[in-house]
Amino acid sequence: MGFIVPKISSDAVSRVTAGVTQVLSQQGYLCLLANTDDDPQQELTYLDLFQSRCVAGILLMATVLTPRHQEMLRQCSVPVVVIGQRSQNVPCVYHDDFNAARELMDCLIQRGRRKLVYIGVTELDVAVGLNRRQGVRAALTQAGLDPDIPTRQSSFTVEGGRAAMEALLEECPDVDGVMCATDLIALGAMEALREAGKRLPEDVSVAGIDDSWAGVHVSPKLTTAHFYYEDCGAEAARLLLSMADQKHRDDTPVRQTMLGYTVVRRESV
Repeated sequence: MGFIVPKISSDAVSRVTAGVTQVLSQQGYLCLLANTDDDPQQELTYLDLFQSRCVAGILLMATVLTPRHQEMLRQCSVPVVVIGQRSQNVPCVYHDDFNAARELMDCLIQRGRRKLVYIGVTELDVAVGLNRRQGVRAALTQAGLDPDIPTRQSSFTVEGGRAAMEALLEECPDVDGVMCATDLIALGAMEALREAGKRLPEDVSVAGIDDSWAGVHVSPKLTTAHFYYEDCGAEAARLLLSMADQKHRDDTPVRQTMLGYTVVRRESV
């Protein structure tokens, strides 16, 4: 089986990979891993390459699903399952990004935070960029607050989160609540806040999403949403195996599986 991932160093990717490889190895399959370094063009290249190398199926942990992605997925000559993004055209396993972000933002609001900001990522990434931002806006609207709070986009890194938070502090020096699209971004935001003399969580509450291992090794420990990444990888692998065994037909309904989440309340809110 071919497995295309955006960044093997990512904690989320490694957890999904663990779920995938465990299921595939139990069924006697080898996993050919392709790391694209967050390059959508490399994803397309590997989709084409794997088909020409006679793999039994392909798992794609996509960064974005461009029209070209959708076209290649529809035309793929072997079974394919998308992980982490919702796809209308091929089977997929993804997370409830919208409600995870909505519930975490609600935690900040219930804490009494009103001078709120958001650090997101590119909205070309529908799951992490668009859906999580829309969840944040929904929580604000439901609470009767202005959904158009100050926002910055970041890379998927601690450094990106720190730079975005520094920019937001210039715009909103009295910020008291920060919602971040990922844990790594939140860790960078916490660094910038501490350097600016802010006490956490006394002055500012911070929340992230992913429940990465680093969130329990910082002070204060990070409030976040736990996504079941290992289960996601295992479910996607089982789905791909069933498609390969059944010689998937064009008239088979596209199976879309959304996994839940658990809010993990720690010390940062």
